Amino acid sequence: MNALDLLTAGDALHRLVAWLLLAMSVASWAVILYKLWLLRRAGRGVARGVAAFWQLPALDGAAQRVAAVDRAGLLAPLLAATAAPAGGTLAGAGTRSQQLTRTLRGALQLSLGRLQFGQVLLATVGATAPFVGLLGTVWGIYHALAEISSAGQLTIAQVAGPVGEALVMTAAGLAVAIPAVLAYNWFGRSIAGIEAALEGFARDLRDLLAPPEER
Repeated sequence: MNALDLLTAGDALHRLVAWLLLAMSVASWAVILYKLWLLRRAGRGVARGVAAFWQLPALDGAAQRVAAVDRAGLLAPLLAATAAPAGGTLAGAGTRSQQLTRTLRGALQLSLGRLQFGQVLLATVGATAPFVGLLGTVWGIYHALAEISSAGQLTIAQVAGPVGEALVMTAAGLAVAIPAVLAYNWFGRSIAGIEAALEGFARDLRDLLAPPEER
């Protein structure tokens, strides 16, 4: 059975399962390729951006200098968050240390959200694709055995063909799930390292800009 037969053969439920597995595979591979590109840029960019920041003589022009090396733009929200909030607003209430804590926390969540993009999809595909394939297999075996039983006398050849075709759905489910699970685990480890660097930079910014008596 080739891929086209898998998508077009069988009844409505069999085709629905096949197309669902195809959609899950396409979506997971799109996320995998995007995150490979993003994390490669982010890992190098954050390290270079932090190093470039601490080499500057002053904060003036820091955003432009860091943006030149941080192509993923993960440090930009943190630097933008160091600007003093407008007076007369709740954002400007409290001490300077409290203001920095609020704004840097929001900026950090924004940057971490970009890194975490697609992780939920990969986890969902990895967890559900085998069961979707198993559903197709069970349904296919049920119909195969029903047709075989109506034919009267059975032989091994009559059983092996339809049942073997139904088992292809289980293999398809595993083929969709395994890359998603491997990518999720590998990306999770890479993201954790970048998150630690961003959190450390945010703490350093707060300590640098808060008055000594408020630290």
